[in-house]
Amino acid sequence: MTYSEAIDYLYAQLPVFHRVGAKAIKPGLDNVIKLCDYLGNPQEKFRSIHIAGTNGKGSSSHMLAAVLQSAGYKTGLYTSPHLKSFTERIRIDGFPVPEEEVADFVVQHRAFIEDLKPSFFEVTVGMAFDYFARQNVDIAVVEVGLGGRLDSTNIITPLVSLITNIGWDHSDILGDSLEQIAFEKAGIIKPGVPVVVSEYDPETQAVFRKRAEECGSQLLFGSDLFVVNNFGVSEKGREISVETLTENSLALTLGLLGTYQLKNIAGVLGVLNVLTGLYSHSGSSFEKLRISPDAVEDGLANVVGLTGLKGRWQFLQRNPTVICDTGHNEPGIRNVMESLQTVTYQQLHVVVGFVNDKDLSRVIRLFPKEARYYFCQPDIPRALDADVLAEEFRLHGLVGEIVKEVNLALETALSRAQPEDCILVTGSTYVVAELNQL
Repeated sequence: MTYSEAIDYLYAQLPVFHRVGAKAIKPGLDNVIKLCDYLGNPQEKFRSIHIAGTNGKGSSSHMLAAVLQSAGYKTGLYTSPHLKSFTERIRIDGFPVPEEEVADFVVQHRAFIEDLKPSFFEVTVGMAFDYFARQNVDIAVVEVGLGGRLDSTNIITPLVSLITNIGWDHSDILGDSLEQIAFEKAGIIKPGVPVVVSEYDPETQAVFRKRAEECGSQLLFGSDLFVVNNFGVSEKGREISVETLTENSLALTLGLLGTYQLKNIAGVLGVLNVLTGLYSHSGSSFEKLRISPDAVEDGLANVVGLTGLKGRWQFLQRNPTVICDTGHNEPGIRNVMESLQTVTYQQLHVVVGFVNDKDLSRVIRLFPKEARYYFCQPDIPRALDADVLAEEFRLHGLVGEIVKEVNLALETALSRAQPEDCILVTGSTYVVAELNQL
């Protein structure tokens, strides 16, 4: 079986969330527990960090992995979804899992998979944990797929957990209030395992405090630990300084340019301080990691090259400026629009498409009225038809052209734009994933 045949088999045999949505989810952890037990419980053979959140969990995962790599640790990284290739989901020291490893896993375990009938995501989690264990990683950074409490990744016991933020997304699955969504995310908090929450939010903080208290876990809010000052973007990246509770100031360059990374960095630094023992807690005990200030600086500045992260406020070209971002829900789009305020342009063009299970009423109001719009749709079954999207935008006073194919929509925007204009491609991760320029 070739790699292509293996991927086709997984897509054909197993329910895939990015294609069919919520019906791909198999509630509970029974399947992934059975799968990993069959594989010899690989998740118990390496140290890990577990990351949940509505937005920022992917960026935070990559930043942590980059710093750990810079510190000399053999680092696994599990994220989802992928943009271009399935192999992006499973990395060691930035290198995607070899295609032959994917094919071999499917061939070797095909009979068990067909008997168990897990979801696509459950198989992917088992594959990642098996690969990390066999490759003897020192530590793995594991991003939650959706929610936390019932997510397939939630069978690990990490050194520390990170919850980036709580916002409106997947409310049909996670709950129709921020407190309910926070409850699902808080499900990754394990007994005696420290947890860092990147942003303090008065609406949800009590949920985290209650869960941490029940688990006897140290709870830290990154935004209470650090004051982050933004000095803008230089040729090297976004320049910031971070003030700590001890009034020390650390100058850093972030390789990820979006202004929303200023919120994520507090959580990332909080986790690193837990790992190095700066925030010690009697309820947790593990061998502290050696992570020098130089490793922190190098990892954060070179995160894109070290881990291969794409699609987060990524500049694709200049004259005109073309930026893509995978902000795909209300807090994500809000962050995108905040970052857009740092860009100088004459006219804004927006190439936009969504999947069909998003609450557009919360999102459309965030888009600027003065922009020119190009409505498209990703080539997946879950895509929201561009005609429907255009009508939804029109009802909010936002009009534009319907160009259904993503790259043709960008080409159309480029043909309309002047050199001093800006083109933003956003709305869905899957729209960004189809860009030929990515």
